[in-house]
Amino acid sequence: MAVRTPDPDPADRDDDGARRGHPLGDGSFGSPAPGNAANPGWLTDVELAEARRRLPILYVEAIPVRTDGMGQVTQIGVLLRATPLGEITRSIVSGRVRYGETVRDALFRHLENDLGPMAFPLLPPQPVPFTVAEYFPLPGVSAFHDDRQHAVSLAFVVPVTGTCEPRQDALEVTWMSPEEAASDSLAAEMEGGRSTLVRQALASVGALR
Repeated sequence: MAVRTPDPDPADRDDDGARRGHPLGDGSFGSPAPGNAANPGWLTDVELAEARRRLPILYVEAIPVRTDGMGQVTQIGVLLRATPLGEITRSIVSGRVRYGETVRDALFRHLENDLGPMAFPLLPPQPVPFTVAEYFPLPGVSAFHDDRQHAVSLAFVVPVTGTCEPRQDALEVTWMSPEEAASDSLAAEMEGGRSTLVRQALASVGALR
């Protein structure tokens, strides 16, 4: 199967050019490409590093699901990513909220970036997170870890109805049963405590057995 890894538009690219295997993906801040200097949401690498050193950074994360006719979750979508070191990891849709952007718009943008424009996520007018995850640079403070920063993440379960074609640094979307998604074998492949987030998502929709 051919893997599509097109260069993302500068307005959508990650602040590091790619997620580089970090637990939290990044979505819109970074050194601006020519012609994007007017975008107030862009930060230089130095500004971003300084912001991360001084402030918690707001993220959204999404666990895509497929449901049956009764609205019960039947499958969980997990992303497969390759790090620059050649490691293969499992992850979920994730990225930062831009300055001036609503949480709903940020969520939709990252779902489209990672799953493709034909995923057709079903977002309510006012999405409500199933949990708030705090990522800390030092392990052990919480169940979640990101060595770059203190990040606060609003996590959502999002049904998708279309065809998912991963973009950017996602290699594929693997659809799993709730039992597979909650397994220890998947947890061993996930980074930054994401397996805890997946299990919390399953519990929030009554799919954790």
